[in-house]
Amino acid sequence: MNKKQPYMNVGAAGLFALFGLLFFILLFRYFSIQITGEVGSQPLAAKAQQKYSRTGSLESVRGVIYDQKGEVIAEDTTSYTLIAILDKKMTTNPKNPNHVTDPQKTANELAKILNMKESEIYSILTKDQFQVEFGKAGRDISHQTKKEIEALKLPGITFKRDSKRFYPNGIFASHLVGYADRIDEPDGTYNYVGKMGIEKTLDKELTGKDGKINYESDLWGYLLPNGEQKVTPAQNGNDVYLTIDKKIQTFLEDAMNKVVDEYKPAKIIAIVADPKTGNILAMGQRPSFHPKTKEGIDNSWHNEAIETSFEPGSTMKIFTLAAAIEENKFNPNDLFQSGSYKVTSKDKPIHDHKRSGWGMISYLEGVQRSSNVAFAKIANELLGFDKFREYLTKFGFDSPTGIDLPAETTGKIQFNWPIEKATTAYGQGTAITPIQQIQAMTAIANNGKMMKPQVIDKIVSHDTGEVIRDVTPEVVSTPISAETAKEVRDILETVVTNKEKGTGTRYQIDGYSVAGKTGTASIPDPKGGYLTGQKDYIFSFLGMAPKDDPKLIVYVAVQQPEIDHYSMGSIPVSLVFNPVMKNSLQYLNIQPSQQEKASTTNLAALVGQGVSKTVKQLEESGLDVVVLGKGEKVTGQLPAPGTNVLEGEKIIIQSGGKLTAPDMTGWSLRDVMKVAKVSGMKLNSTGSGYVVKQNIKEGAALKKGDFLIVDFKTTEEKLELEAKEAEENTEAPEEELENLPRE
Repeated sequence: MNKKQPYMNVGAAGLFALFGLLFFILLFRYFSIQITGEVGSQPLAAKAQQKYSRTGSLESVRGVIYDQKGEVIAEDTTSYTLIAILDKKMTTNPKNPNHVTDPQKTANELAKILNMKESEIYSILTKDQFQVEFGKAGRDISHQTKKEIEALKLPGITFKRDSKRFYPNGIFASHLVGYADRIDEPDGTYNYVGKMGIEKTLDKELTGKDGKINYESDLWGYLLPNGEQKVTPAQNGNDVYLTIDKKIQTFLEDAMNKVVDEYKPAKIIAIVADPKTGNILAMGQRPSFHPKTKEGIDNSWHNEAIETSFEPGSTMKIFTLAAAIEENKFNPNDLFQSGSYKVTSKDKPIHDHKRSGWGMISYLEGVQRSSNVAFAKIANELLGFDKFREYLTKFGFDSPTGIDLPAETTGKIQFNWPIEKATTAYGQGTAITPIQQIQAMTAIANNGKMMKPQVIDKIVSHDTGEVIRDVTPEVVSTPISAETAKEVRDILETVVTNKEKGTGTRYQIDGYSVAGKTGTASIPDPKGGYLTGQKDYIFSFLGMAPKDDPKLIVYVAVQQPEIDHYSMGSIPVSLVFNPVMKNSLQYLNIQPSQQEKASTTNLAALVGQGVSKTVKQLEESGLDVVVLGKGEKVTGQLPAPGTNVLEGEKIIIQSGGKLTAPDMTGWSLRDVMKVAKVSGMKLNSTGSGYVVKQNIKEGAALKKGDFLIVDFKTTEEKLELEAKEAEENTEAPEEELENLPRE
């Protein structure tokens, strides 16, 4: 035992020395860390901060898009994604399972709510995965649908909170408003990016900036009671107020839908604008798309009113007329020979849509009948092509309007050859955009001041309500005087009101005076030349009301509607223009003009009086007098003495001598009956409406007992008859188009 004692002492001493060394090393390490604050060249404070510091994201909200009155057009809204947990390991208490325990029952119940078949849901629920989603049908679920599913208390069915861009009005100015796509980032965050329309143009203004929150937590991630917090608030996107009026846009959408259902056109383009400010109150097209589902977008990527230029047809005549009046070159009573016109001896002739024309007529009648010859002569002989070209620039046709919408194109004015210059005067060969026509029309409606088209009213901070940008009306130029604008409006009103000569009679609106111009433009054939089918045109109308102080401008263009003959192209156009204009004026509380009662005259006994004196007196009373015979004394009259006659009514006077036939074109049946009765002829009439043909030529003798045979046509039938007489299209016949240089 004594021999072992020395070895034990040595061992104890060794252990003491070892532990002493370890102690001194630990002590050195302790003071070293205390002094330097580092371990392995790594700061301990930073390591602790990294381990116990947490960072959270505070999501920003994309700005809301409103109409001018604060009605929501686009906004971010909460949505939910449906999730099914399939892994059995997620259940720790069999009495309260956290995974799908009965796929068949679950599929059956969900099929009653989701837009999916039960078999599809069952197939998803039986996959060998931790959790699954349900595709498109399981995304963007509303709060109401979420509550319905939660009420089923299905094990393993849960939700992930999300947000989406919501367009509450569906197909509603879709190309103007546009849409924003969700872009998912690799770090699990996401943002929305504008892809079309206002969503794209103002993407920077609408996009917010996410905030952050930094805080101290325990080992399990819970917030420490006295831990430090640092919050960087989210900056939400700015809100945008458009000039669009939801009510007027709805009128437009409804009208276009009806025309699509009935006439199935290839396209419709329509714009409603305030001429005083340039504000666009409504803009739409067909085909369109749903901004949420993108359904229909493959058929219509472009905003046709902004991004597409095409030959306008006769709506262009408005601005040719305005230029001529401004230069004091237009006399409505001057006469010209209608039918055809050669710009130069080398060119093939330009033709009117009635190829034979209407004979020698006034320029006013040329406007009313939409004579191509009249406007070619105005541009060439009255204005001069150089001066006409200046006005094309003044009206803004060779530059974009600058409207706040993406991808605006500009017109292309063909103005090299004399034939091109002439056809541009009536809207053929040259291409412009609908929004350019709207801008130019504001000068006519706004007493010469041409207003820039606007779609943005103001931009407002979502967080503070501060107005960041307030858009004010902008006068682009003053191409014509107020006096010229008024005269143009007065003439354009007759295009609508003149039942015998006007091409725009379909656009009359009860209680409101409408001024405007029709258009019928040819469509280029991809193979060369133009399409030649009966419906292969773009039919349009550009009008304003009320005429004396226009509150609205409406442009409507309908391409290739299903009609039997191109003379009927105004029907689908009017089915958009008329209800939109009338409903919008009433909505804006624009009172209908007071209908003046037509003055009446009690017709005196005229027999025995001098013809010339009688005619003068009757015409001074506003009556239309037709004299049959060459005598100096009145021998008969219709209506009879004592009859109350309206202003403008025809009074038939019989004088001595041989009775000769008047030109009764455009007369009503009632007036023709007066001639038959006075002359003692037997009347035989066909059709209804207004006279288009009579068997006795003007100036021929009216013989008692003979037959007076008269054909009547309605305004529509009359237009169709004239159209069938023409061998070429309404605005520019083929032989004229062959002269135009083409690319």
